Amino acid sequence: MSYKTYFQNIREQQLDELKQWLSIPSISALSAHTADMNKAAEWLADALTRAGLENVEVHQTEGHPIVYADHLHAPGKPTVLVYGHYDVQPVDPLHLWTTPPFEPDIRDGKLYARGATDDKGQVFLHIKAIEAILQQEERLPVNIKLCIEGEEEVSSRSLPPFLTMNRDKLAADVILISDTSLLEPGKPAISTGLRGLCSLEVTVNTANTDLHSGSYGGGVPNALHALVSLLATLHDDQGRVGVDGFYEGVPELSPLMREEFAKQMLDEDGLKASLGLDALYGEEGFSFVERVGARPTLELNGVYGGFQGEGTKTVIPKEAHAKITCRLVGDQDPQDILDKIKQHLQKHIQPGAKLHIQDGEKARAFNIDPSDQMLQLAADAYEDVYGTRALFTKDGGSIPIVETFSRELAAPVVMMGFGLPDENLHAPNEHFNLSNFDQGLLTIVSFLKRL
Repeated sequence: MSYKTYFQNIREQQLDELKQWLSIPSISALSAHTADMNKAAEWLADALTRAGLENVEVHQTEGHPIVYADHLHAPGKPTVLVYGHYDVQPVDPLHLWTTPPFEPDIRDGKLYARGATDDKGQVFLHIKAIEAILQQEERLPVNIKLCIEGEEEVSSRSLPPFLTMNRDKLAADVILISDTSLLEPGKPAISTGLRGLCSLEVTVNTANTDLHSGSYGGGVPNALHALVSLLATLHDDQGRVGVDGFYEGVPELSPLMREEFAKQMLDEDGLKASLGLDALYGEEGFSFVERVGARPTLELNGVYGGFQGEGTKTVIPKEAHAKITCRLVGDQDPQDILDKIKQHLQKHIQPGAKLHIQDGEKARAFNIDPSDQMLQLAADAYEDVYGTRALFTKDGGSIPIVETFSRELAAPVVMMGFGLPDENLHAPNEHFNLSNFDQGLLTIVSFLKRL
C-alpha cells in the first residue's frame, strides 16, 4: 500500500488522536496549569509507545517534563534527533476565539485549537510518520531519537542543562525540527538562519519628584525630553543603528543568499497595502526580506513616562522608561551588543539626567550553510510531495534553543516547517491547515527514506 493511501485510510483516527492532545491546556507560563503540563507529557509518552518507539522516558526537571524516546535498529545508518515542544501559549483574549481554544474544531479544512500548529500539530506529524513506516515496512530506514520539551514558550530554561548532561544520549547526525512555516500555500521553505536576541530596559531619572511645569519648566531637565533625545541617537537617517561597533560580526549577504531571498518574490507594495502603510522603513540598501531575515535590528518596544491619564496635567516628569530589543545575526554576541548599547547611552545622556539600565534576554543567532547535504535532501523531500523544491530562507524571529542544539550536539539542524504564516500563532483562533497535515506526513516519510 502506498503511504498516501495508508494515511488517507487512517486520517480520521489520527486527527481524533491529535484532538485529544490539543484538548490538554498545556500552558507552560501559568502555574495553574502545572498538572496539565504533566498530563500532556504523559499523553505524549503513551503516543510514542503506541507508535512503536522504545526507551520512552518522561524526565522531570525543575520546570516542566522533557520526553525522550528512540528507535535504534538501523546500524550504519544516520541518526536523526527530532526536537519539538508540547507547551503552548496562553489563550487571552478568550472572547476573540470563535470556538474554545482547548475544544479542537475542524472548519473549512483547518483544525482550530491552541497548539494546532505551534507545535503539537507539527510534532504529531513526526510521531505518525515514524509509526507509518514501522507499520508499512516493520523497520525504520534510519535511527530515530525524539526530545520533546515543555518550556519552549518560556525560554527553555530546563533544556540546556539537560542537553549538556545527556550529550551522548542525544548524539545525532542531524537534528530535525518542525516549528516554522511555509512561505505561502504550496511554497515550502527551509530556514537557514534565525536571528539572535538581546533586550534591555532603560530608566531615565531627573529630579527627586515630578515638578510643576509653570514653576520649573525651561529651567530643569525633563526625564521624557532626556529619554526621547537619547533614543533618537540610536539610528541614523539611513536606518542604520548608530551604536559604535554594532555591526561587528555581521556577515555580508552572499550572492547565493540574495538570490534565494529574491526567489521569494515578495510584493512590497502589497505588503504596504495590507498593513495600511504608505512606505516601508529600514536599513538602506536592503530589501524587506533581507532586512527582516538577515540584518540586525534595534527596536523600541515601549516608551512611557509622565502623565498618561485623561485630560491635561502640567507636569515635568521625574522618570521615563524605554524597553528595547535587538535582533542579532552572524557572530554578534548578545552581551557584547548590550555592553555597546549601554556605553552609547551613557555617552549621549543629557546633563542632569541619570540612567539605570537592566539587561534582559540573551540568545545567539543560528546559521547553517544551505549547501549542507541534509538541507538539500530535505528540499528534495518537499519537492517529492509539494511538487516544488523548498526555498532556503532566513527567519527574522528567534528560537534560542536551535542554536544551543547545534552547538551542543555539533550537528546540522534541518527546520522543516509545515505551518503557514497566517495561522494565528500565539493569537486567538490558532489553526493548522489540514492540507499541510496531509502533505507534511508524506514529506517527513520521504526525508527519512532519502537519508
